[in-house]
Amino acid sequence: MDRKIEKKTWTLKFVISLAAGILILGIVLYQLVFADNRSSMNVSMDRITLATVKQGEFTDYIPVSGLIEPGEVFFLDALEGGNILQVIRESGSFVEAGDTILLLSNSKLQLEVMERESGLYFQINNLRQVRLQLDQNDLSQQGQLAEIDYQMSLLKPQYERFKELHEKKLVSDREFEEVREQYEYNVKRKKLTYEAYKNDSISRVNQKRQLQDSESRMNQSLNGVGHILDNLAVRAPISGQLSTEQIEVGQAINPGQRFGQIDIMDKFKVRVQVDELYLPRIFTGLKGTFTFSNDTYTVEIAKVYPNVTAGRFEVDMIFTDQVPSGIRRGQSVRIRLELGESQEAVLIPNGSFYKDTGGNWVFVVDQHTGKAEKRSVRLGRKNPEYYEVIEGLEVGEKVIISSYENFGKNEVLNLK
Repeated sequence: MDRKIEKKTWTLKFVISLAAGILILGIVLYQLVFADNRSSMNVSMDRITLATVKQGEFTDYIPVSGLIEPGEVFFLDALEGGNILQVIRESGSFVEAGDTILLLSNSKLQLEVMERESGLYFQINNLRQVRLQLDQNDLSQQGQLAEIDYQMSLLKPQYERFKELHEKKLVSDREFEEVREQYEYNVKRKKLTYEAYKNDSISRVNQKRQLQDSESRMNQSLNGVGHILDNLAVRAPISGQLSTEQIEVGQAINPGQRFGQIDIMDKFKVRVQVDELYLPRIFTGLKGTFTFSNDTYTVEIAKVYPNVTAGRFEVDMIFTDQVPSGIRRGQSVRIRLELGESQEAVLIPNGSFYKDTGGNWVFVVDQHTGKAEKRSVRLGRKNPEYYEVIEGLEVGEKVIISSYENFGKNEVLNLK
């Protein structure tokens, strides 16, 4: 008798198929949930540079170059032009105030001076003639007044006598009237002459004052013209070291031409060029240091020249303490210019990574896996040695600071 055979559900084939399906599903779920799907690449340790994040003092400074210059300089400009007749002091020599440096010759200037002197003498003589005429007029009017007074001294007694005689009928009316008319005429004449003399005297005083002022100015001009030829002898205005251009006997020098300078050698300053990027942060009082002959010296910004040329502006820095012995004009020094006070901060060394990331992220080495993983960070100020870390890194972590150019868009680096 046939017996119905029941079909088994959990056959070996079914179990194997089910297990395979569960395994595949588990792998898929793991890849979706737990697996690291970030892009990665293998990188040799020899091709990268690692640096350790550390805690330290951050000094905000920039390196700049400066040239040593005299602290005070007096430029030599020719007041008058001419040809060099003689070179008395050579470039590089030390001069005292008043020492003659050059002798110039200028025959045209000499003739002009003579003509101007002659013209001034002529004008001065004219002024003196006018003043003499004023004095003569004054004397003439005084003479007229003296003559009138003399006539009055004669006519007044005669008039008084004739008046008494006329009252006594001893002289005729005609004789009395003649004497009276002469007397009254001279009285009026004296009054008018005196008024004219008084007005003319006031005018003469003003004229003579003006003439005196004009003559004084002309004498000053004459004195100045006489000193023009003294300018053909170029003298040192101060004591110091003379520095001139290449000048030779016979060479022509134009009026106002600068041909040299005198440096005061007991004072020095440093003329520094700074990138225009730092112009808003540069002001007087900022300090810098440099090394000379194994000693460190401090300088301070005393003056800022804000005009920008070829992307740079200039500042003058002076020594705050002693000046290095043996330093000379024209020497170059490398200065560490501080832009702010030092502060404690988290630091990482400078590296080429910054130009690839802009300081927004870095590769940080995982000490357990040995892999370098991409991490967002925020960097602050920088100096030639370090970047200031604001957030994203801890002290002691290792960071790749070399170039990221060959890493592409990979987020994990397998370090070998």
